[in-house]
Amino acid sequence: MKTRNSGKVSVKWIPILSLSFFFLGMLFTNRSLSLSLSLSLSLSAEFWILEPDPFRNLSSVVYFLFGQICAHRVVSVSLLSAPHESDSQLISRRRQEQELQIISEDCTTKKKACKPGQDKDVKEEVHKTHQAIQSAGSLDKSISTLQLELATAQSSHEVRRTDESTPSHEDSQRKKAFIVVGINTAFSSRKRRDSVRQTWMPQGEKLLQLEKEKGIIIRFMIGHSMWGVSLCLGIFEVSLESVSMWGVSLCLGILEVSLESVSMWGVSLCLLYFEESLESASMCATSNSILDRAIDSEDAQHKDFLRLEHVEGYHELSAKTKTFFSTAVAKWDADFYIKLDDDVHVNLGMLAATLARHRSKPRVYIGCMKSGPVLSQKNVKYHEPEHWKFGEEGNKYFRHATGQIYAISKDLATYISINQPILHKYANEDVSLGSWFIGLEVEHIDERNMCCGTPPECEWKAQAGDVCIASFDWSCSGICKSVEKMKFVHERCGEEEAAVWSALF
Repeated sequence: MKTRNSGKVSVKWIPILSLSFFFLGMLFTNRSLSLSLSLSLSLSAEFWILEPDPFRNLSSVVYFLFGQICAHRVVSVSLLSAPHESDSQLISRRRQEQELQIISEDCTTKKKACKPGQDKDVKEEVHKTHQAIQSAGSLDKSISTLQLELATAQSSHEVRRTDESTPSHEDSQRKKAFIVVGINTAFSSRKRRDSVRQTWMPQGEKLLQLEKEKGIIIRFMIGHSMWGVSLCLGIFEVSLESVSMWGVSLCLGILEVSLESVSMWGVSLCLLYFEESLESASMCATSNSILDRAIDSEDAQHKDFLRLEHVEGYHELSAKTKTFFSTAVAKWDADFYIKLDDDVHVNLGMLAATLARHRSKPRVYIGCMKSGPVLSQKNVKYHEPEHWKFGEEGNKYFRHATGQIYAISKDLATYISINQPILHKYANEDVSLGSWFIGLEVEHIDERNMCCGTPPECEWKAQAGDVCIASFDWSCSGICKSVEKMKFVHERCGEEEAAVWSALF
């Protein structure tokens, strides 16, 4: 009897050992299944080791059953309290599956109403939508791109709608082009235009060949003349603020002709009297004045004009720029749109080669970037009436391309076309253009080859093999006395005649 009892543990220790094994199992396990197994095994081992004849001792059996119940209770609680993170992931995954299922069911219900070839398109759209949801990180850039594409589509739609209302079939669609060059000119600048035609701008068949083979379109851009106060104000675009009524009367007296039959002799006398710049302000538009008919006649001869729905005037250059880009975008689908003045010398081959390097960029603004002082003083040439918007007196403008020549990409020209009514105009045209892009994702490219000086500067660069894109005199905001000097600049700084034809772009 002593030998048998010496190998047994007292019954009093069974509850203590049961609880010990129970908490030990919880400490070393974190999964409900393994917890249940460990508890069951530990209790069973404890029971059979401590009690070789377990069913002889009733109290041992009771403790064993109680331990098993506790173990299963812990397992059930653990299952009910599963980690919230895994549940949320499961719910999210099921929700996505339900959304795709709803879209799929909707497509299935509408399948009968669809045409035979549209079912595949619907599935592709669902796939694209799902991909768009997954790429939410790049949402901002996607929105920006879609807005520009929408603007282009709207512009194209307006062009098609306008063309449908006209009998001409030639302009039913926008023509593809590489570059559209708009040369800003005035009614009084016939000699300037001729100096350009005789130097760097091709004429006649060569102009058409340049468009077809190289995609380079060049046009003199001009609006309509004024009509009303006097013929002198219309011809010479003299500012109303700088002409007295006595001067107007004298001018009309000198001419002594009707407004529809003025002679060039009278025009010359009026010019000598006023001694005014031929690029001054204008008043109201008419498309049938003598000045407009003169442009029509010149265009019939050279076929190199782009007429704008605009009233000519020096203080309306910002409005003219907006109208030019809108008109050009509606007529041509080009990669770049360029504005330049009619007293600037240009090498077309170098211009095209330079722009070709930036062809893959969606929004570029190319020119000679500058920043001049904001002039608050009145009665100065570049007075800024809204100087207070640029901060304290003495501040400078933000960086912008000089107005003699600059280029913008298709997306930016389309942006101007769509938002033309709400784009603010400052006193200076180049500042206005820069302000339209200052808040956009635009790459400003400072291209110093677009603002070379006249000889000897551009001549030295040409001799060194670095031909300038454009040349002019800063002091005159163009080539000084360009009518007489344009040919000289072209001889010294012009590229070879075959350069634009042999260039690869």
